[in-house]
Amino acid sequence: MTDMTSLSRHAFMTEPLALTIQRKLPGPIERIWDYVTDSDLRRQWLASGTMPSQPGGTFELVWRNDELSDDSAGRPEGFPEEQRMQSEMIAFEAPHRVVFSWPPSGEVSIELQAVGKDVLLTLTHRRISDRRNMVMVGAGWHAHLDILEVKAAGKNPAAFWPAWLRLREEYEAIVPA
Repeated sequence: MTDMTSLSRHAFMTEPLALTIQRKLPGPIERIWDYVTDSDLRRQWLASGTMPSQPGGTFELVWRNDELSDDSAGRPEGFPEEQRMQSEMIAFEAPHRVVFSWPPSGEVSIELQAVGKDVLLTLTHRRISDRRNMVMVGAGWHAHLDILEVKAAGKNPAAFWPAWLRLREEYEAIVPA
């Protein structure tokens, strides 16, 4: 059995230019799988977009971070209301693992493991281009997974942008130069 009492809240480096972050979420695993793969549920914590269930299928992720909570305050200057990204499905193994491309050369893997009544979500983002993007990506996944954790518990999350700005400063301090 996996010990989930000592999970770090922050992402950690698992290989050069790769970050892994974990969250303990209330199960069952099928429910969390839906939060990861269903566009309507995923848009509540990350981005909308219909994911294909076959490797090789393409899809678009659409972020609207201002809409992730009732409080949309704090979007930093220079960040658009909406961000879009074209992606390709690499692996889709319901309800345990999804892997998709993160252009231009990255890859994101989300793995789910049932642990009692809970689910261990492990997200690994590989081939991040440089330290600046590691800071941005680390803070982003951290903030988005915090929202997923709150939503999965049936609660309302705090605004995304103030959390992301705070986390960006934390990741600036912990990501090696």
